[in-house]
Amino acid sequence: MKTLLRISFALLLLLTVTVAAQAQDYSTGIGARAGAAAGLTIKHFIKSDAAIEGIIGTNFRYRGTTITVLYEKHAPAFNTSGLKWYYGLGGHVGFHEGHYYYDKHHEHYHDEHVVGVGIDGVLGLEYFIRDIPFTIGADIKPYLNIPRGGGFWDSAVHVRYVF
Repeated sequence: MKTLLRISFALLLLLTVTVAAQAQDYSTGIGARAGAAAGLTIKHFIKSDAAIEGIIGTNFRYRGTTITVLYEKHAPAFNTSGLKWYYGLGGHVGFHEGHYYYDKHHEHYHDEHVVGVGIDGVLGLEYFIRDIPFTIGADIKPYLNIPRGGGFWDSAVHVRYVF
């Protein structure tokens, strides 16, 4: 577990330093993401229409943590001030201990230590509330795990404090 925390901190620090070095005029938001993999989300704009998002999520079903980094393009949505849609690509690395499953009304636990790596996409809608520095949004995030194969998707809502 200590190794996982060290890797998470190192990736978050690397993301912050890399993005800060590339951007001169930017905005950043930090908040919570609620979905199948709930956790912390950080979005940092590197251009007026492009952002880097980092997600550190916990998956309770598989007892693990996933770190995701996405590059996102943003565009105005529905001619509404503050409302933007976004899409993007990225990747993830996940550390999972196992999962619960049911067989004929009995709960079982499958112990399996897995490190998963994969490719992620994202498509979402976000609204910036100018009166209070917050954004709210929703997205779908399809992903593909490389070592094990299989495609999955996660949908989530998020709230971020913007500074």
